[in-house]
Amino acid sequence: MSRIAYRYAKSLLDLCIERNEVDAVAQNMSDLYATIRQSRELELMLTSPVIKGDAKWKVITALFEKSMENTTMKFMHLMIEKGRESFLKDVAFSFAGLVRTHRNQVLAEVVTAAPLDATTRQSILVAAQSLTTAQIEITERVDSSLIGGFVIRVGDKQLDASIAQKIKQLKREFSENNYVPGI
Repeated sequence: MSRIAYRYAKSLLDLCIERNEVDAVAQNMSDLYATIRQSRELELMLTSPVIKGDAKWKVITALFEKSMENTTMKFMHLMIEKGRESFLKDVAFSFAGLVRTHRNQVLAEVVTAAPLDATTRQSILVAAQSLTTAQIEITERVDSSLIGGFVIRVGDKQLDASIAQKIKQLKREFSENNYVPGI
């Protein structure tokens, strides 16, 4: 996370706390991040030094004016006026992290070999909750290379209960085995 993105995100969060608009603007910033992430053309347009700020503002207005809060629109306009529109995606990402910290939430990433059912999701949530005192928000990702099991990452802690990890561990143990048959 760049310092510029962090500073803008922190300023926006402070303003939202003061105006009691954290939830609405957090949703707006989440939508903004998702939109920029999904549209390579939009990201290139925002980072292009050739396209003028006025043209960028027209595109942003056309895309978001009806769906976003006034505070969010004014914030994006300020960033474009200051020539910082290339940081909008990073600011939106940083803002989400700052909002989680403000709410005493932690993001937990769960990687599984197959999609989770409700019972397994609840069990994993309980296991992840044991790693922290903060409220946990789970994101799920499927990675078939795990073969089975799961990997949970909460902050800088990781719990790897995957079959792939167990196989790696067995390989390591067998390669370190000094047993020589017939002696």
